[in-house]
Amino acid sequence: MRVVIAEDSVLLREGLTRLLTDRGHEVVAGVGDADALVKTVSDLAELGELPDVVVADVRMPPTHTDEGVRAAVLLRRLHPGLGVLVLSQYVEERYATELLAGSSRGVGYLLKDRVADVREFVDAVVRVAEGGTALDPEVVAQLLGRSRKQDVLTGLTPREREVLGLMAEGRTNSAIARQLVVSDGAVEKHVSNIFLKLGLTPSDGDHRRVLAVLTYLNS
Repeated sequence: MRVVIAEDSVLLREGLTRLLTDRGHEVVAGVGDADALVKTVSDLAELGELPDVVVADVRMPPTHTDEGVRAAVLLRRLHPGLGVLVLSQYVEERYATELLAGSSRGVGYLLKDRVADVREFVDAVVRVAEGGTALDPEVVAQLLGRSRKQDVLTGLTPREREVLGLMAEGRTNSAIARQLVVSDGAVEKHVSNIFLKLGLTPSDGDHRRVLAVLTYLNS
């Protein structure tokens, strides 16, 4: 897996680099601001060496507001096959919604505290690089709780909502079963019911797992 890291804190950037390289992944570049991120990825793309995934802070110089996420949105528009995982200190709903409003393949939004769990963080980066999704549980909770389209989910049972939240975190059916202490078959039944109630057809493939949570975000 080839990774570009965008983080203005040198210590955190070097720490992320070490976490990934120690596990056999290649960090092809590390930058400290959003402009450098866009330029670096664009230069690599011109060379035919587009990275698999970008890991970027939401807030970066010069204003430390939304430079990082705006760069992430731009890169996903320019390079649809590029995985983007953004890191944030807090759940910033507007930024999360902006990032997730388009195609939800290969996208992630994690709180920086999640980096403390090395295995989960590296798994999330790999999942996003492979076209999957990685959403922090707190992000999922806020998006589900505050969405303008909560009515989309009114037909779901409490257990189905719980399964839906775990799906949004990127967990597999087996992982959900372990979390809820139920059988794999029970989870598969819940997932099928969720797809049915949200009108997601089999033609959507595995992408339905993400669409089940994110379609209600689209205006």
